[in-house]
Amino acid sequence: MNITVIGRGNIGGGLADLWEGAGHKVTRLGRAGGDADAAEAVLLAVPGTAMEAALSSVKGLDGKTVLDATNLYGDARPPAGFTSNAEYVKSVTGGPTAKAFNTNFASLFGQIAEARVRPSNLWSGDDEAEGIVSQLSFDAGYEAVRVGDLSMAATQEGLAGLLIAIAQSGLGQFVYRMAPPEQL
Repeated sequence: MNITVIGRGNIGGGLADLWEGAGHKVTRLGRAGGDADAAEAVLLAVPGTAMEAALSSVKGLDGKTVLDATNLYGDARPPAGFTSNAEYVKSVTGGPTAKAFNTNFASLFGQIAEARVRPSNLWSGDDEAEGIVSQLSFDAGYEAVRVGDLSMAATQEGLAGLLIAIAQSGLGQFVYRMAPPEQL
């Protein structure tokens, strides 16, 4: 799959490395932006408050499937008129959109392949994004677990803050698995 990653930080860079290792062609875009015309999927992995600027610096996003891995912390809010960053992304690109990879600790990406069972990657979004989210989750070492449609993206964005609070309360960074009892 041809993937464009917007953001070269821990999440964007880490997932790009995993996907390249799985055989995908990855184009990495930073602050200068660039072109996503050739992409079959786009990962948006920038700070939540930088999302609007990042999207405006990339051409070729119309109709693309976008996986939004952004988060908002503290008093930061989605753009005016939207309940989540993912809903804003969809309004800009017009393509299938998913909130994904925003509730996983990037510093653990290098250890995922050693896990006894695949940890989960929670996602919410459009039905049309499911195949890409499932494939890219699997290729990064995760199992995709759907939370619901795009209306659940705001709830998922809020969950990221809770997971960070758990980590900071003594557990440290962790992976999680959502699975029916017979898979435990």
